[in-house]
Amino acid sequence: MSQPVTEMPYTVVGAGAIGGTLAVHLDAQGVPVQLVDADAAHVEAIRRRGLQLQTPEGTRTAHLPVFGLDDAPARLGRVLLAVKAQATDAAAAWVAHRLEPDGYVASLQNGLNEATIAAHVGPERTVIAFVDLFADVMEPGVIKDGGAGGMALGEYAGGVSERVHQLAHDLRHWGSPVVTDNVAGFLWSKLGFGAMLTATALADADMSELIDRHRPGMAELAAEVFDVAGAEGVVLEGFDAFDPAVYRRGADDDARERATDALVAWLATQSKTRSGIWRDIAVRKRPTEVPTQYGPVIATAREHGISVPLLEEMVALIGQLETATIEMGEEHLAALDAKVAVRS
Repeated sequence: MSQPVTEMPYTVVGAGAIGGTLAVHLDAQGVPVQLVDADAAHVEAIRRRGLQLQTPEGTRTAHLPVFGLDDAPARLGRVLLAVKAQATDAAAAWVAHRLEPDGYVASLQNGLNEATIAAHVGPERTVIAFVDLFADVMEPGVIKDGGAGGMALGEYAGGVSERVHQLAHDLRHWGSPVVTDNVAGFLWSKLGFGAMLTATALADADMSELIDRHRPGMAELAAEVFDVAGAEGVVLEGFDAFDPAVYRRGADDDARERATDALVAWLATQSKTRSGIWRDIAVRKRPTEVPTQYGPVIATAREHGISVPLLEEMVALIGQLETATIEMGEEHLAALDAKVAVRS
């Protein structure tokens, strides 16, 4: 007789910033969890020293079963997928061959990845999730957690379910995930906020400072994303210190300025001062998630006949930074601001 999926450990596929952080909190709550990661150095470090999560309150170490892709368990029940967005297709295909018939995959990632996952495992075995974490992998086996964030969980096929409520309950050591049938509203809001944070990777300075100094371009990036969300019929949801309503096209200027003041002040209190995109380019020297995250937004904009020139320019500039065609500099953000002035 096969083991009930609800009794199988959670398997975190991708034990990086998001996956590693949540795995440590699951373990702290006494919830069985195991890790799978493609980075051999990361796997070896966790095997030797445990997975270390550096938090504002101190370092918490979790000694968890950890596997590479070649020696991972043959049967998986509850999978928390936390790989980079560009690795989703390959990772979902890898999981599909191991996933129990009544198992599921929760997309704890950046971007809109559920359709890709569902193509491999089916919509009925796909959990849609919004995750907002300020964390970074500092070195193999070590993650720095910048503080509490937000999370929302639901069923990709629609509605909510007992398994989603159970996942939210099991993550209670981390925080209080929202269980909702409008996770898409959170994901699209995050794409708008994320466009602002991504743009800060164009220069070598803290996120709060750059958003404060380049408000026209930042606001327009969010507005372009929300133009597309509106065309898709998405009802945006706020989270943390971000209020998407004030960045919608035609919103009150004074309200947007006040909201940006509050957002900048909140970002300045976070221990993570630079974006993960900045770290990928400046420190880890690797491709970013940006094309995979915003390619679908740009494609959907074209389907609706919506112009998103700043978003297209930002994605192009990030690509040029990845290939060292250009260097980081605040002039890129100034140029985005100038484009807004010309359009106004």
